[in-house]
Amino acid sequence: MKKKADIGIVGLAVMGENLAMNMESKGFTVAVFNYEVDWVDRFVNGRGKGKNFIGCHSYEELVENLESPKKVFMMIRAGAPVDSVISQVLPLLSDGDILIDGGNSNYEDTMRRTRLVEEAGKLYIGTGVSGGEEGALLGPSLMPGGSQAAWPHVKRIFQTIAAHVEDGSPCCDWVGENGAGHFVKMVHNGIEYGDMQLICEAYQLMHDLLGMTNEEMGDVFDAWNQTELDSYLIQITRDILRYKDEEGNATVDVILDTAGQKGTGKWTGISALNEGVPLTLIGEAVFARCLSAMKEERVRAAAVYDRVRPAFDGDKDEMIEAIRQALYASKIISYAQGYTLMRTAAKTYGWNLNYGGIALMWRGGCIIRSVFLGKIKDAYTRDPELANLLLDPYFEETVKKLVPAWRKVAAAAVSYGVPAPAMTAALSYFDGYTTDRLPANLLQAQRDYFGAHTYERTDRPRGQFFHTNWTGHGGDTASSTYNA
Repeated sequence: MKKKADIGIVGLAVMGENLAMNMESKGFTVAVFNYEVDWVDRFVNGRGKGKNFIGCHSYEELVENLESPKKVFMMIRAGAPVDSVISQVLPLLSDGDILIDGGNSNYEDTMRRTRLVEEAGKLYIGTGVSGGEEGALLGPSLMPGGSQAAWPHVKRIFQTIAAHVEDGSPCCDWVGENGAGHFVKMVHNGIEYGDMQLICEAYQLMHDLLGMTNEEMGDVFDAWNQTELDSYLIQITRDILRYKDEEGNATVDVILDTAGQKGTGKWTGISALNEGVPLTLIGEAVFARCLSAMKEERVRAAAVYDRVRPAFDGDKDEMIEAIRQALYASKIISYAQGYTLMRTAAKTYGWNLNYGGIALMWRGGCIIRSVFLGKIKDAYTRDPELANLLLDPYFEETVKKLVPAWRKVAAAAVSYGVPAPAMTAALSYFDGYTTDRLPANLLQAQRDYFGAHTYERTDRPRGQFFHTNWTGHGGDTASSTYNA
């Protein structure tokens, strides 16, 4: 064992422990510390026994056992715990040493912490880490951002432990300044919310509309995994539907239908509202979880509004294929909206994001990994300034083919009373985005009528604003023009 460690990890819960094991398995010596120090002894004498770990019982001991520039990787709960660790570790570091936050921190916190640490003469990285327990151990997707000067010192470690795609490229590269890494991870998680909700809606349509069994649906998801929908989430959905407990019962059927969340989907929606980006599908995915949590109210309401769902009288196989196409079309919309949010935020914060590179980082290791991401990489290779995925030739041709099935499924969901908020929201966004004249002219007239908020005219240059005295006694004074 080396006398000093290549990197130190603070936090030995599931993700931290598995990340430490991953680093050590790739030839790095790792110093480990946990606030509950008995966890350190349990780890180094258990799972880490005989391996290149240095167990530490204080922050001072951890820092002393690191090679310079010292690299301290925090794998702890986001929020106040991160600030607490920074306040204790930062005074122990020398100029040029590096603090790394691998948790799901809010990007605005990461921007603040980057300034704080850099003002103290040290370097800071906020990195998204995706892939769950398995990814942390075998190779996650890593999305680092923060102090640019830190990247050369951690690049080898990060790209070695990350997942790699078929051509050997690591699912990790430098994202950008200050909070860029955690922003991209936030959008990743928002897209993850969308993907999961879309799959759940496909499941409910097959279950409630078509009356399919878990085994039948498992076979469908298995078949879908051989198509454009080939992805980790489709794969695990197949496995979940086929899973039975010791008594032979389908486990999925006894799981309560209330979903939790840890905040990143909500943050994505809030960020979209702040940036003025229509992130409708991911927003509906978040709200679907909120609605699921209202279990008792839903049960009462279902009794009050009891409805008899008519038997499906169409072709079952045709509808299954239509659901697949609707799922794929909606998935395209989810990523199109997520990428629009990243492009808009990049302008706001001055980030130089590599959108094709981000797709590559997501192709392996992370929860949303899929073959589909290769198509996004290709789109941004063709046009790095692409405004919306729907304007790329591949996606244009693909979506045009999917629209009929998409409308068929949306209509069936509404007609038969099967909730499909994400799929229908995606279709509404598509219809709005591809409509050259929306009713916002009437909306602007309403705003000007009651609040003198002014409007632009079709027969005048953009940027000129007008006010009408609609009632004849409102006067000619207009409100100032601004977008909140």
